[in-house]
Amino acid sequence: MARLISPSLTHAMAAWLDHCRALNDAAENTLKAYQTDVMGFLAFMTQHHGDAQGLGPIARITVSDMRAWMAHERGRGVGARSLARSLSAVKTFYRWLSEREGFEPTAVLSTRSPKFTKKLPRPLAIDAAAAMIDTVELQARDSWVAARDMAVVTMLYGCGLRISEALSLTGASVPLPDTLVIKGKGGKERIVPVIDAAKDAVATYLRLSPHPVEQHSPLFRGTRGGALNPRMVQKVMEKARLQLGLPATATPHAMRHSFATHLLTAGGDLRAIQELLGHASLSTTQAYTAVDTAHLMDVYNRAHPKA
Repeated sequence: MARLISPSLTHAMAAWLDHCRALNDAAENTLKAYQTDVMGFLAFMTQHHGDAQGLGPIARITVSDMRAWMAHERGRGVGARSLARSLSAVKTFYRWLSEREGFEPTAVLSTRSPKFTKKLPRPLAIDAAAAMIDTVELQARDSWVAARDMAVVTMLYGCGLRISEALSLTGASVPLPDTLVIKGKGGKERIVPVIDAAKDAVATYLRLSPHPVEQHSPLFRGTRGGALNPRMVQKVMEKARLQLGLPATATPHAMRHSFATHLLTAGGDLRAIQELLGHASLSTTQAYTAVDTAHLMDVYNRAHPKA
């Protein structure tokens, strides 16, 4: 795909990705997704116009060109959600490129994103979340590995952490304080309270672990002493959910969803939950309101005498 694009555009792409990496603190997986989406768009424009697309032609893209690209993507089976993500990456690149090169990006930036129904978070019920934590502990033969797995999942549910955030903790956090400063997406920091159950679970794991606690080493270790791979947490939860008869949506991230939903159900303030989760936009957190409403309507429909 890269050879379909001019050297000037290839250079611009690399500079933009460096910009995202340095200023936005974007994760490498995010950068790869950006690159794939934008390179695919630029490759299409090359084939669409039948000649090499340097900075000049790319700066003159029309509304018609944008419609042709989106129709092509839908024609090859790209869903509305994926196309919206690709369009977002293209717009981000164009906004940066237009400022750098001094051209008008309106045709690209004004393109409407395809509509799609946002998936609601799929939290576990309170008793299912507790059962997941207990059952995860039963999956490993080594007691220290069992304690480690339980500690990780307890941190996900008890503190509302993403799996990447939990596994980025180091020995400098030991013993766990009453609050932790967590660096989330985009390098944004937030303060999260640490419940006693999480403190106890981590303390038990560290007491049994054969690996020494060092300030700059990972808090959660793999069996060989390196950083714990998130896939190992996913696998142990897969085993536990099968034993419990829970759906495939019972993933590590579902524990974070459960944390937020259960707080909201207990009367938690939406703004406070937004801060705890590290959401940049309140609209993201408001998805949990829809989850709670959906649960209440389900209870109502099952209990209503005319149901």
